[in-house]
Amino acid sequence: MLVGVPKEIKVDEYRVGLTPAAVQEFVAHGHAVIVEAGAGAGIGSDDDAYRLAGADIAGEADAIFARADMIVKVKEPQEREWAMLREGQILFTYLHLAPDPAQTRGLLDSGCIGVAYETITDAAGGLPLLAPMSEVAGRLSIEAAAFSMRRTAGGPGLLMGGVPGVAPARVMVIGGGVVGLHAARMAAGLGAEVVILDRSLPRLRAIDELFGGRIATAFSTAHEIERQAGLADAIIGAVLVAGARAPKLITRDMLSRLKPGAVLVDVAIDQGGCFETSRPTTHADPVFTVDGVTHYCVANMPGAVPRTSSYALGNATLPFGLALADRGVDALRADEHLRAGLNVFRGRLTSLPVGNSLDLPAITPMEALAA
Repeated sequence: MLVGVPKEIKVDEYRVGLTPAAVQEFVAHGHAVIVEAGAGAGIGSDDDAYRLAGADIAGEADAIFARADMIVKVKEPQEREWAMLREGQILFTYLHLAPDPAQTRGLLDSGCIGVAYETITDAAGGLPLLAPMSEVAGRLSIEAAAFSMRRTAGGPGLLMGGVPGVAPARVMVIGGGVVGLHAARMAAGLGAEVVILDRSLPRLRAIDELFGGRIATAFSTAHEIERQAGLADAIIGAVLVAGARAPKLITRDMLSRLKPGAVLVDVAIDQGGCFETSRPTTHADPVFTVDGVTHYCVANMPGAVPRTSSYALGNATLPFGLALADRGVDALRADEHLRAGLNVFRGRLTSLPVGNSLDLPAITPMEALAA
């Protein structure tokens, strides 16, 4: 199979779909790889590093989309990219279709086979290709909150961990999954007072045991979210409903009851955001204020640390990418966990959560593959 790696074109996105090490693995499996010139610049890998790994270099993305059997990316295709996709071409990347009807329609019209990192599963019920970027985003969310609380950044002038004799900031984390856990670990490590809210009692018990009571836990209800939000200096939105839109847990009305200068960091923004007032922002212009509350809603947070992110993501995606390259569509039929990533198949929407979110007809991946 000919595998194509275009340069990412989303604003402030510096990650790359395949590292040179990953390219070498594909070549060792007998596949050819073509990489757009400069695609690895953000991770410190020049074109010669890719040539040494066995890839060919293409001057422009058009040539890659025109020739490759499978396109490997990081972020969802932008409009001019989905226009270059063709019938039966495999697209392997993050898609996040639920809040994005335009991209969904573009992929359906292209006839491509869209396999989304974020809905591939594992035997334990986890999301193994979402996890590494969730780890990065969770840790970055605390850096973003700490910076935004500085007076020089327009915040209330709080140091996350305080100092002896001065209380630390209080951080509320909504969601005890991978993002929430890593956010809480970072915040606690900086000395903040931390509470995690989740609706799973087993998860809350596990968090309590993991941190030995150093992080408080609370069962997530509308009442408890509102109560804890009023006490928080920073709120991390870390809620995920796989493949679907994130629920709106902090409403516009609640903002007036938050502390003056409170900071909201919406890590769920790729799935539409879990704060009612959220809207996507960029690394160049990351924050905005509503009713005196700072919102940080960067939609590609891990892109700020592309070297760490690309290698972490590559470690997770490699076996699945190789399976697709080795066996094509048959890999989807053979592996239920890889098949769970199939969101679009030759003009059919194959994700029921996306269909429900966008009010579009959808079938299951198995139904599409059996047709």
